[in-house]
Amino acid sequence: MGNFIWKISVALYLLANGVLGLNGKGDYVEIFGIFKGNTKAFVAIAAVISVIAGIFVILEMLKISIPIVDLLILIIAIIWAIFAVLRIVSWFDGFGWVGLAQIAIYLMVLGSLVIASKKFD
Repeated sequence: MGNFIWKISVALYLLANGVLGLNGKGDYVEIFGIFKGNTKAFVAIAAVISVIAGIFVILEMLKISIPIVDLLILIIAIIWAIFAVLRIVSWFDGFGWVGLAQIAIYLMVLGSLVIASKKFD
């Protein structure tokens, strides 16, 4: 039961973060804010990846068998690891407990994506 709740929460987080990113809000705006200039394209790409990852986690959770899903989740996990590194870098711009909490969330999502990919079983 705990595994089910964990996957639901991660899928909802990814979906919500993706929708927020597509609306120009949320974590991705802050993460890519460390770069100077127009980062709307990066935010949009990250948001779309987040929505896709949320859908893939739901598919994996519901045991819907699509052969390539495990590989796609692994690829998204690698991309998410890059997001986590960028989040850590942006945290150094202004240390704080909120930033640390967000880094923890990113690492939890990364761990969930790695588990969902089934490539490290």
